[in-house]
Amino acid sequence: MPIRPASIRASLITVSLTALAVLGLGACDSGPDTESSAAAGPSVLVPGSPGEANRTVSAEEAQRQRADDDSPNAADVAYARMMIRHHAQALEMTELAPKHAESGQVRKLAERITAAQGPEIKAMQGWLTSHGEQEGETGGGHDHAAMPGMATEAQLDTLRAADGKAFDRLFLTLMITHHEGAITMATDVKAQGNNVQIEEMADDVVAQQTSEISRMRGML
Repeated sequence: MPIRPASIRASLITVSLTALAVLGLGACDSGPDTESSAAAGPSVLVPGSPGEANRTVSAEEAQRQRADDDSPNAADVAYARMMIRHHAQALEMTELAPKHAESGQVRKLAERITAAQGPEIKAMQGWLTSHGEQEGETGGGHDHAAMPGMATEAQLDTLRAADGKAFDRLFLTLMITHHEGAITMATDVKAQGNNVQIEEMADDVVAQQTSEISRMRGML
């Protein structure tokens, strides 16, 4: 094999190193900017204020807006209006317990529910008033069927006609479903609402009614 001059070998080495450097830079440039992509985060659907359309913003922007402004949006107002009616039906059921229940545990449970949800109704009514909202404006036909956990009129009629153990079992069954519906509504507004006070009310509903569901299941 012929021996190449040193100058030629040096030139070949320089060309090879240059090519490798170019390839290395190209590989670095072609990769995705994962840091900026991660920073952008997922988009979030933000319900608009009453009468305004929803908006889609980045998760970072949604968090910043929440920190700067907790003005009620449509989800907050709808929650307060619907939960007032939801709680009212629970009180309608608990009013039957003193005369129809056989179990002392059921009667005491009914008393606790009344003692908790009566003041909660007043708090939500006061919240609506303080924000210039009317209690009766459901804004979209939120009737009983649209609220999770609500008992039908036929079920309420059956409960009113029941006595003793039959009343106790039906009361517990309907109230468990009712509480589960309230938890669903509270969880939804925590994800979609913007007002801190409504979020705190929703937290109270989740904590209290989750505990009561466990108690009622143990009584069946």
